[in-house]
Amino acid sequence: MRAPWTVLFVVAAMAAVACGGGGGDATDDAGTATGAAAAATVAVATSDLGEILVDGDGMVLYAFTPDDAGEPTCTDACAENWPPLQGPAEAGDGADAALLGTATRPDGSEQVTYDGWPLYRFAGDDAPGDTNGQGVSDVWFVVEPSGAVVGATPAGDTGTETDAGGY
Repeated sequence: MRAPWTVLFVVAAMAAVACGGGGGDATDDAGTATGAAAAATVAVATSDLGEILVDGDGMVLYAFTPDDAGEPTCTDACAENWPPLQGPAEAGDGADAALLGTATRPDGSEQVTYDGWPLYRFAGDDAPGDTNGQGVSDVWFVVEPSGAVVGATPAGDTGTETDAGGY
């Protein structure tokens, strides 16, 4: 007679094999890859600053004004405090799908853009709707559904601030 733990081990191993452990991406009944990364969601929420962009979890999204050419420039220690929203993306409630895109980061990954602005979260925002990053070092600003950067200095008057601000 086999020891009870041996039987349990065999049953557990058979269950693991039956549940999928086969490597590679599985597909659901609709043929969608279940192992593929889901697209990030960009939506609109109401805040004290008006209507602004948020991610799928309701965390506020920011633009970094030195990215005005559309290329992500917040890297290394800056990106630890201002994590980029990784692409691709889909439009959620209130967001304009035509304004969504991606930009290639220096490390080769894709970052979500909105009206050309690479989007970031702020590590100092603890809860959905927090806007603690607004105006940090006069280079970090929330983004309106139109793609306008709320509170940023108008184009052509960027001053001399070129650091990654706020980290």
